[in-house]
Amino acid sequence: MELMVLLNALVTRLLFVLHSLIGVWRVTAVKKEPKYWLLALLNLLLCLETGLTLKFKQGRGYKWFSPAIFLYLICIVPSLWLLEIHHGTQYCGNEPGAVQVNVSNQDFNQSRESSHGSEGTDHHIIQTAKVFVNQLSTICETVWTLALHQTFLLLLVVGRWLLPIGVEITRDQLSQLLLMFVGTAADILEFASETLDIEDVRKNYALINAILAVWTWSMLQFPLDLAVQHIGCKSSASARRIPSLLLCRYSAELWNIGVSLFIQDGPFFIVRSILMGHFRIFNQMLVFFTAKNILVVTLQLYRLAVITLDFRATVLQKSRKGEVCCCPCEPYEARAHANATGHQENEMKEFVAFPPKEESQPPSEDH
Repeated sequence: MELMVLLNALVTRLLFVLHSLIGVWRVTAVKKEPKYWLLALLNLLLCLETGLTLKFKQGRGYKWFSPAIFLYLICIVPSLWLLEIHHGTQYCGNEPGAVQVNVSNQDFNQSRESSHGSEGTDHHIIQTAKVFVNQLSTICETVWTLALHQTFLLLLVVGRWLLPIGVEITRDQLSQLLLMFVGTAADILEFASETLDIEDVRKNYALINAILAVWTWSMLQFPLDLAVQHIGCKSSASARRIPSLLLCRYSAELWNIGVSLFIQDGPFFIVRSILMGHFRIFNQMLVFFTAKNILVVTLQLYRLAVITLDFRATVLQKSRKGEVCCCPCEPYEARAHANATGHQENEMKEFVAFPPKEESQPPSEDH
């Protein structure tokens, strides 16, 4: 096993565990009940996945799916749910950073003065850590929740980058996937923060659960890598079934369209439409992002129509010429073998149609 692969696999999963533990700590501090520390047991699933991946895959990833990302979602999403449902009423000033810095410096100075009379530097380090933890606890709950949301989405992108890739995905495909994840994470963060910050939404417990359910549903696209990979298919099967050939040729594009319509922009548009139509909630940003979701859904449907028409025209053109439709995502050897087989068949037809001429016999002596 390569040392760099092992290091990336362990460091990334360690970051996932630490971030999920911070979320559990915040839930326990907000709820003031130690029983919520039981949420930390979910990290055992991630530890088990780490051991299995190191044993059977030598630390590398799987095709089309990332178990580490999926288990990280299982570990952190319950904590974010509890924090959003609680949504404490602690007051946050207009300039909380300046107040926090002043208090922090004062506390650190006190800890330094007290540490001068102690023996060694270990006591000073412990006192400094205690002051730092106490200072973090004084930050208002809304700031903590937003910070966890932001670091959660950033860690999803960075973690997917650091995780070792499998043999089925290339560096070019990974770069495309990461760029897509950055835009997706920004849209998801905007949806959660913009809708849950509305005062009328906070008064409706069922509406909060519905928004969080849609937010969780949109997170399920991160463990999947189908947006940049083509599904392999056999030419014999794809030539007989038109839907199979369409899925083979445009698998990545169809997956992107499906994610936008059924996982992200479509559900976001439905939620925002309900807020404006049923609950009569209107603001400038809500109207803008609703229009943006309508535009994206329309463009995705237009893209689907263009792909379907282009594929239909290609199939009709090849069927008229009598050519065999081969999927472009098939290996080069398979296409070459199909072309060679067709070339041999054409030669055999020409050989049968034009048999070789009989050799002329030498004239006889009698003649």
